[in-house]
Amino acid sequence: MSIEIDESIDWRGEELDCSGCVHSALLSVGRCKPLRACVFDRYARRIDRFFDWNPELASGYLNHPYFETRACAAKTADIFLLPAMLNDPEEAVRWNAARRLPNRFLLKMRDDPHREVRIRVAQRLDPCDLRPMISDSDYAVRQIVARRISADLLFLMTADPDVEVKRAVARRIPQQGLRALLRDKEADVRVEASRRVGPAELAYLIADEDWRVRYEVASRAPLEAALKLLRDEDPFVRETARSRASRGNGEVVAVTRLEH
Repeated sequence: MSIEIDESIDWRGEELDCSGCVHSALLSVGRCKPLRACVFDRYARRIDRFFDWNPELASGYLNHPYFETRACAAKTADIFLLPAMLNDPEEAVRWNAARRLPNRFLLKMRDDPHREVRIRVAQRLDPCDLRPMISDSDYAVRQIVARRISADLLFLMTADPDVEVKRAVARRIPQQGLRALLRDKEADVRVEASRRVGPAELAYLIADEDWRVRYEVASRAPLEAALKLLRDEDPFVRETARSRASRGNGEVVAVTRLEH
C-alpha cells in the first residue's frame, strides 16, 4: 500500500502555492490536486499522476530543470521528441525515453554509464545484439547477457570473473563447451556443468573436491565409476553409490566385496 507524504513543497523545497500556478485552471476541473497530482511537486508519484491526467502537457516539460519532472514527462511526451532525451544527464530520464523508442535506439545505450540503464537494455535487446555487452563491467548485466544471448556465443563467457555469470553459462552452453567449466576453480560452476554432461564424462569427475559433483558421478556415471565412491567421505555420496550398485545387474555381492 502506497503512503502519500503530507507536505506540499516544490522541487526546490519551497511551499507550493496553487493561486500563482500557470495550471491553476486545471484545479477547478479536477485535472490537478494539491498533495495528489502536481507537476511542480517534488515527489515523483504526484508528478507522474499529473501527466497521467494531462498527457498533452508532458512534451512541454522535457527540459525542466528537475530530473524527476523530465523523467515523468518522458513517459507520455511526443515520441518524436524522445531521441534527444537519450543524452540527458540523469539515467531515469534516459531510460524512460529509451523504453518507448524502437530497439535500434537501445543499441546506442549498451555502454550507458549507469548500470541500471544497461541492465534494462540487456533485458530488452534482441539476443543477437547482446554480444558487445559480454564484457560489460557490471556482473548483473553480464548475468542477463548469459541468460539471453545466443547459446553458441556463450563460449566467450566461460572465463567470466563472476561465479553467477559462469553458472548461467553452464546452464545453457552447448555440450562441447561444458568441458572447460568442469575444470573451473569455483565448485558451484562445476556442479552446474556436471548436471548437464553425459555419463561417460562424469566418470572423470570422481575425484572432484565438491561432494555435489561426486553425487552426480554416483548418480549417473557408468556403474564401474559409481562403485569407486562406495567409501566416499560424504555419506550422501556413499549411499547414492550403494543404491546404484544394488539396483544394477544384481551387483550387491560386488558391493560387499569392495567394501571389505
